[in-house]
Formats: sequence, structure tokens, C-alpha cells
Amino acid sequence: MEYRSVLTTCTYCGCGCGFYLTVIDGRVVDTIPCKTNPVNEGKLCIKGWNVHEFVHSPNRLTQPLLRKNGTLTPVSWDEALDFTASRLREIKEAHGSDSVAFLASAKVTNEENYLIQKFARAAVGTNNVDHCARL
Repeated sequence: MEYRSVLTTCTYCGCGCGFYLTVIDGRVVDTIPCKTNPVNEGKLCIKGWNVHEFVHSPNRLTQPLLRKNGTLTPVSWDEALDFTASRLREIKEAHGSDSVAFLASAKVTNEENYLIQKFARAAVGTNNVDHCARL
């Protein structure tokens, strides 16, 4: 039996709570709060305690999908990113920067949300950025 304990950051909100994921034989099986993390000091909310449960869900998307001929089809990351970049460029050229909006997520870190808004403003040229935690 192979046992590992992996330190990581919770994905449920932007607080940055730290915990260890217990990994046995390559499968994430449990969550243990990190007592030395300055944010949560060894405590977790109910979502944090159960964060490991979605990792091996059969309903979880594990690769990008593109709609082709009306059907969602698995594609490579390169194809998905190329498609997304070209469509953003087309929309921006046809309708202007403010025809695009970005919705950030409470399920990523504050740093990742910062990158989303920075990309929206600096690369795309729009201030249309919102965050689901505000809803």
C-alpha cells in the first residue's frame, strides 16, 4: 500500500485554507486540516472537510469538450485553447472589447481570480469582470 499526504489549498473559496489530501494507492481518500496554515489554523468548513470527494467522481470533466456538429466532443487542450483564443479574437474584432465579459469563480484562489481580471483588462481590454461570490 502506497501512502502519501499532499499539502494543498482548498478550492471552494478564495480564503486559501490549507489541508493535506490523504492519497492511498493513487486515490485521494481523505482531507486533514493543516494546523500551521495561517488562514484556517487547523480548522475547515464543511466544504473543506469533504473537498476530496469530487476528485474521483464519474461526473467530473477530465478533458476539454468542444461542440462539433451539435455534439460535445473530447478534444486536446491545444485544440480547445486555440479555438477559445480565435473566438475571443473574432468577437472582439467584430463587436469591440466590451462585448466580452469574464465571470471569475469562488472555487479558485485569489491569485487565480487576480489573473482572470488582469487578463480581461490588459489582454482583452474590457472591465466586464464579475465574481460569483458577489451573487
